[in-house]
Amino acid sequence: MTEVYEENFKAVSKYVHATSRGHEVIQIAAGMQLLPQDYVFPYYRDDSILLSIGMTPYELMLQVLAKKDDPFSGGRTYYAHASLRDDDKPKIPHQSSATGMQAIPATGVALGFWYKESLDSAQEPVSERSRGHEAPIVVCSLGDASVTEGEVAEAFQMAVLKKLPILYLVQDNGWDISANAAETRAQDAFEYAEGFKGLEAVTIDGTDFEESYNTLQDVISKIRTERRPFLVHAKVPLLNHHTSGVRMEFYRDDLEEAKSRDPYPKLKKLLLDNGFKEKELGEIETEIEIEIENSLKRAFEAEDPKPEDLFTHDFAPTEITEEVGERSPAGAEKVVMVDCALSAVEEIMRKHPEALLYGQDVGRRLGGVFREAATLAEKFGDNRVFNTPIQEAFIVGSTVGMSAVGLKPFVEVQFADYIWPGLNQLFTEVSRSCYLSEGKWPVSMVLRVPIGAYGSGGPYHSSSVESIVTNIRGLKIAYPSNGADLKGLLKAAYYDPNPVVIFEHKGLYWSKVKGTKGATSVMPAEDYILPFGKAWVLQEIWKKEEEETLSIITYGMGVHWAMNASEELGMQDKIEVVDLRTLHPLDYETVFKSVKKCGKCLVVTEEPSENGFSRGLQGRIQEECFQQLDAPVMLIGSENMPAIPLNSTLEETMIPSTEKVRQKIKQLLDY
Repeated sequence: MTEVYEENFKAVSKYVHATSRGHEVIQIAAGMQLLPQDYVFPYYRDDSILLSIGMTPYELMLQVLAKKDDPFSGGRTYYAHASLRDDDKPKIPHQSSATGMQAIPATGVALGFWYKESLDSAQEPVSERSRGHEAPIVVCSLGDASVTEGEVAEAFQMAVLKKLPILYLVQDNGWDISANAAETRAQDAFEYAEGFKGLEAVTIDGTDFEESYNTLQDVISKIRTERRPFLVHAKVPLLNHHTSGVRMEFYRDDLEEAKSRDPYPKLKKLLLDNGFKEKELGEIETEIEIEIENSLKRAFEAEDPKPEDLFTHDFAPTEITEEVGERSPAGAEKVVMVDCALSAVEEIMRKHPEALLYGQDVGRRLGGVFREAATLAEKFGDNRVFNTPIQEAFIVGSTVGMSAVGLKPFVEVQFADYIWPGLNQLFTEVSRSCYLSEGKWPVSMVLRVPIGAYGSGGPYHSSSVESIVTNIRGLKIAYPSNGADLKGLLKAAYYDPNPVVIFEHKGLYWSKVKGTKGATSVMPAEDYILPFGKAWVLQEIWKKEEEETLSIITYGMGVHWAMNASEELGMQDKIEVVDLRTLHPLDYETVFKSVKKCGKCLVVTEEPSENGFSRGLQGRIQEECFQQLDAPVMLIGSENMPAIPLNSTLEETMIPSTEKVRQKIKQLLDY
């Protein structure tokens, strides 16, 4: 296939691709031993793995040419970027191009197996072994250069900590792109693995089929039975270009040496030594060459995607579309917001054994720094509610693997300020999985993020980051202002098959901040569910033809500033307050209806006022409601400084308040 691609370079290289030439023996030795219950995470040079598990040259060529019937992504992503959910083959969740990033989702699958196998046999889901099958394993394929990524270290750390059934198959060809191993690596992956106690490693000649197959057979057998991680480091030559766009003759100075280690002549000799005849091999080669040429011709003639194909599978369909259940049961106790969250998660975990919760400090000893997970580990066990190391990338990205094996994780980033190390996984792996796999692998997870300034938290515990996250397409995002909404949205998030981020304002958890008693609520009933995309007109007014009226569009803490300001001004009959509840999907219909009725609009946010989500919303309102507006849409947010200072005076100066919103209301009404 590599040779045919090269012969048709100009046509085939319309879209960038890489092939496994030089790596094919170790890949085939691995692929041949995988079972349908296994999960494999190839990387972009692993077309031989795909062929060895049963994919055809024609199917791979549909992807190299980005055709509509590309079985992995429908023409949306690169060659050998597989997404596969066939019953008779190993499963391949969505594979991104970011080198090494697959290590965390792959380890997440292994963590999912670990959790399933920890359940009592009377519970469901049960392990594969209890059904009489060989226990499933995970194979994570990596290039040696990618092992220097910090996220690979996070995966190794968790694999040995939990003794997970995963094989890290590292193919070492001595190159990054143009940088070689001597320039960029202090040690190879085999030597690096020695630093992870419990990660047994072996190094082999990846061009020798017998050594590769036998070693992997032994290692895979141990993983299936002993349920612990291994690393196999295979030395191989790179006998093709890095990619079709980066040609090896541009920079390689080792081509002759690499050719001397070509695995193909070795494999032919092995076949001849085991009874095959030259004539037989020649006939097989001719037959394959004809198939490949015909497959490429068919692939060229295959249908391309249509423009309308762009707009499918951004999200998996959800059944949660209407508000259901009892929001305010008679006689129910009024509680703080954090208790509503705790109640929602506990009710879900009691009902659904596939639900679990992990993150930093959420385990038995503390139950979360805001007590948002208090008592859950005692009630459900340390295998369902557990602490992770300090590694936000793993916390976020492992949900891809957990979801792939049918689990539904709640995970938590301790403060919004700490989300940054997790953004790579959130963007490259979590948010794009459904879209780039053509709906085969939506990531069903809930990421909880305590957010906002409160009580002199200072520059590393006070930030608002919703504008960053709302710019990641493929996520659903909530930012509730009260406990009842938080409980209903957590329930909706759990039953939604898509990834959800829920921002929970720290200052509203306990209603200790002056003016936030409105965040408390009667504890909703267990059946209460609040769908995403439904804003709430918290303070509604009649249309007034002869008086100035104002619509305030806000969310989170801004809801309380708006309500308090309108009360202090005595203008509850002139100010309508719309609580967005969710930032994506956003209920534009309710927003536009309110603004058109009132004629004036103020957007209130805690984020800095420039270059953010709310500034974009302001522009959208201005565009859609222009003819009904009596003044420019205005916005109030935090000052545009690099960080929220620790000193309380400086913090108060930085962020909005009831008084600042009150002054902005007067300014806008007087316009």
